[in-house]
Amino acid sequence: MILFPAIDLKNGQCVRLEQGDMARATVFNLDPAAQARSFQDQGFEYLHVVDLDGAFAGKPQNAQAVEAMLKTVTMPVQLGGGIRDMATLEAWLGKGIARVIIGTAAVRDPAFVKEAAKKHPGRVAVGLDARDGKVAVEGWAETSTVTALEIAQRFEDAGVAAIIFTDIARDGLLKGLNLDATIALADAISIPVIASGGLASIDDVKALLTPRAKKLEGAISGRALYDGRIDPAEALALIKAARAA
Repeated sequence: MILFPAIDLKNGQCVRLEQGDMARATVFNLDPAAQARSFQDQGFEYLHVVDLDGAFAGKPQNAQAVEAMLKTVTMPVQLGGGIRDMATLEAWLGKGIARVIIGTAAVRDPAFVKEAAKKHPGRVAVGLDARDGKVAVEGWAETSTVTALEIAQRFEDAGVAAIIFTDIARDGLLKGLNLDATIALADAISIPVIASGGLASIDDVKALLTPRAKKLEGAISGRALYDGRIDPAEALALIKAARAA
């Protein structure tokens, strides 16, 4: 189980949104690289980064901030937002991103995801963000007609490294993870699943370490870390103990 601290980028700053709404953004740090270093110093081992402006624009918009983070930390970084073609994807991998996350293009252009996963094994993840069970695209501005499971199944044999499943209704609201839906998805496919959206407290971390959640690769935590609702040392100690058990 990996706990991924999240850095969402908007206008070069580290923010958190509520339910993916750009008008409901809270700025938590003006220096994303310093925030990344802080997470590394706290003992986290894998960083989750989203270029929010890029997700809306369809191409990278916060490259400078991402590159500054890559120069600052040694832990692996996974990045999503605005990665819609092979040139963009390979440019990021070349700059040191460990794993790219494809969201909108996974719905619009599944052939691209399959080609990328085949070409770069273990380095392509798919981000599935669901609103009422249906996947949202274009920075969550639009809702598609397909379910997360339908899309995940398309990539079953494609070599995709992970599915990041976000419940938009809970994202940024500290309502707790939608573990039932996330575990149901993980049980239905062979691709590892990462839970996202709503992680609120140490109890959520404990729930991720129960036997029923054993298929999950991990979970993403944003606002709860920034608000101090989760003590990183306590969370990481629980995870370490669970791994050793």
